[in-house]
Amino acid sequence: MQRTEAPRGTVLVTDVGRSSAIAVLRSLGRAGYRVIAVDFDPHSLGFHSRYAHKSYVVPSPKEWPGRFSTMIERIVESEQVDLVIPVTDLAIQPLAAARAAFAGKTLLAMPDDESLRMVTDKGKTLELAATLGIPVPATRTAHTLGDALAAGNDWGWPLVLKPQASHKLATERGIESFQVTYAEDPLDLERKLRALSGRCSVLVQRYCPGEGHGIELLMSRGRPLAAFAHRRRREVPISGGASSYRESVPLDPQLFDWSVQLLGAIGWTGLAMVEFKVGPHGAELMEVNGRIWGSLPLAVASGVDFPAKLARLTLEGEAAVPAHLDSDYAIGLRCRDLHRDLLWIAAVLAQQRRYEFCRMPSRTRALRAVLGMLNPRRKFDLLVWDDPLPGLIELPRLVPRLWEKARQPRPTH
Repeated sequence: MQRTEAPRGTVLVTDVGRSSAIAVLRSLGRAGYRVIAVDFDPHSLGFHSRYAHKSYVVPSPKEWPGRFSTMIERIVESEQVDLVIPVTDLAIQPLAAARAAFAGKTLLAMPDDESLRMVTDKGKTLELAATLGIPVPATRTAHTLGDALAAGNDWGWPLVLKPQASHKLATERGIESFQVTYAEDPLDLERKLRALSGRCSVLVQRYCPGEGHGIELLMSRGRPLAAFAHRRRREVPISGGASSYRESVPLDPQLFDWSVQLLGAIGWTGLAMVEFKVGPHGAELMEVNGRIWGSLPLAVASGVDFPAKLARLTLEGEAAVPAHLDSDYAIGLRCRDLHRDLLWIAAVLAQQRRYEFCRMPSRTRALRAVLGMLNPRRKFDLLVWDDPLPGLIELPRLVPRLWEKARQPRPTH
């Protein structure tokens, strides 16, 4: 794709060490925007993109959220930034807290505070979904250990322990992050709840086996403008986590309808990914990612240019983005996060079972994954022809990162 001669505006993109953020700055650069790349890591891969017109190192939003938002404000003023696109929750939370400081200076590509609260609080998301008739896993709030033990007795083991919010902004401590985990028996449950006691509220869920499916949407005041769907073929960790390898699939009418209902009820504006687990008993809602999702490079490679559409919507209004909700993007396209996929392959070859209930793929499947990297029809998140440096620079960095991971003590369940 050829860039236009005259810039359409200046857009600041955060967290450009992530492949999803690099997909954003590439998309915007191809569309003719002047892109400012921002990250707390001076060695960020996004700084090497040909589409980054200028780069800034800023304080870590996790460790110094106040300093981060202040620095972003300064860059906005000095570079005359028209639009800020925060890529991660860690960037969104400080900018949302400092929203008033940006009024009249730039636009922030994120929903209003009430909409954000609805999706960052997983309990509220599930309650809303249930009122809309969207299937959700059996869920209870673990006020006490007894509440959680009763859930195990009722539903069986394992249980899913899901923090009510993945990130919590605390001015004096920065942003505290929490991970989903599993409890395989009462002793395991007690130990893990004790580690979270006083830090965050915990939802206890019945474990739902199945395959992860994502419905990705651009919304405007609750109205869908663009849509895409994918399924997860591999995840890291294997028990459930971020996708390392995914495939574009046609929009499932039911999953799409549920996703639009849910985001429509919130009045959502912007990008979001609604995640479902599709298993033996049908589909159930897992959560809503109210931010740019990690597998965004697959959507862009398949022909759904969410970042450029988001910029047009925010800067020019809804009329600039005609609704397009058909499955006429590339179906069956597969794309991998190379770092995570190598971790998946290494774990399967070593048969590192983190949880007893987790079915371990065969070593043969891992070897097929290695050979699949040679298939030219498969895509990489970072290695693209028109902007090769981020992907090429990542390659030598992978070896020490994988070695460090291999030397870490094996996690106990």
